Amino acid sequence: MAKMQSEAEFPGTVMLVFFAVSFMSPRLWVRRGLICAFVLLTAHCYLLTAKAQTPDALDTIRIDSDLVNLNVSILSRSPGSGASHLEKKDFAVFENGAPQEISFFASIDAPFDLVLLLDLSGSTSDKIGLIRKSAKRFVDAARPIDRIAIFTFTSDLQIVSKLSSDHNALKKSIDEIDSPSGGTNFWDALRFVLEHIVGQSRAENRRSAVVVMTDGVDNALPGVFGDGSATSFEDLLQIVQRSDTIVLPIYLDTEKEQDRHGKLKEAYVLARQQLAMLALESGNEVYHARKVKDLDGVYEQVIRDLSTVYSIGYRPESLVQKGSWRPVTVQLIGHAELAVRSKRGYYGK
Repeated sequence: MAKMQSEAEFPGTVMLVFFAVSFMSPRLWVRRGLICAFVLLTAHCYLLTAKAQTPDALDTIRIDSDLVNLNVSILSRSPGSGASHLEKKDFAVFENGAPQEISFFASIDAPFDLVLLLDLSGSTSDKIGLIRKSAKRFVDAARPIDRIAIFTFTSDLQIVSKLSSDHNALKKSIDEIDSPSGGTNFWDALRFVLEHIVGQSRAENRRSAVVVMTDGVDNALPGVFGDGSATSFEDLLQIVQRSDTIVLPIYLDTEKEQDRHGKLKEAYVLARQQLAMLALESGNEVYHARKVKDLDGVYEQVIRDLSTVYSIGYRPESLVQKGSWRPVTVQLIGHAELAVRSKRGYYGK
C-alpha cells in the first residue's frame, strides 16, 4: 500500500476550499469527472481526523494484511432462542475443509458504519415523501455507536449525508432529498460506494455495511431503455466477493407500476436473480418490500439483523496463492437452535 502524503505535502488551503464548495449543498450531484478528486481529498481529510483520535479498543475491528476477516450473522431457528452473548469458543472456522485458529473476535457491541443507498429512479420518483419518512425510521433504528451515510442514485449519484452519528443532522439532510430524473445506474452506484465511501471505515478499523433499496433494474440490462452502468454486473459481483463490507439488498417491487405491458418481465426476473447473488456473496439474503410504505418495517429488521453480526478473523494455516479462491465455512458449536450466515470464501491477495 502506498504511503499517504504528510499534511505538509498536501496544502491545507486547497482541502478547506474544496470542502467548502463540495458540501455547500447536500444535493450535490457527483459527476464522473469529479469522482477521483472527491475520493482523494475526502479520504485524506478523513484520515487526518482519524489519526488525531484514539478509538476505544473495545469498539474497533483489527485489520491486518494477512488476516481473513469474516462478518458472521446469527439467526434464531425458533422463536425465543437468543442469538446474543456468544463467545469465540462457540465458533469453528474451516478453510478448504481444514480447521483454522481464530485469532480475532469482536462481539455484537462493536460499531458499524452504515451506508443507506436509495434508488430514486422509476416509480419511486413520485414517492419522495414516503422515502424520506422511511429513511428517518432507518436512522432512528440505528444504534448511537453506529455512523450513517446516505446516498441516492438514478443515472447519477447524489450525496445526501457523509458518515455521521448525529441523528438530527441526518434527518435534516433527508428532508433535502428531491425528486430526481434519469435512468438507473445501480451497478455503478454500488461499486462507487464499495470502492470509495467505505474506505474511511477500513482506515478507522470499523465494520461497514451497505443497505441498498432498489428494484435492481439497471438500464444496462437487456431490453431496458438507456445506456446504464459502465460497470458490468460480473465486475460488481467480484467487487462484492473481495469486499469485507456487508451488502444488504432490499428489493422494492416496482414491476406492476413500471411494466404494465409486460415488456420488461425478463429484465425484472434477471434483476431479482442478481440481487440474490449479491446478497449470497455477502453472506445474506434479499429483504423484500412490496410497496414503499413497507420499507419502515424492513429497515427495522435490517438493523435488528445487523445487531447479531460478529466479526471473526484468522490467519490461514496454509499458503494462499494470489488470486486463488478459498472456500470458507463457519459453524456454531453446541447451538442447534441458531443458524449462521457468512461469506462463502475469499480471493487470495
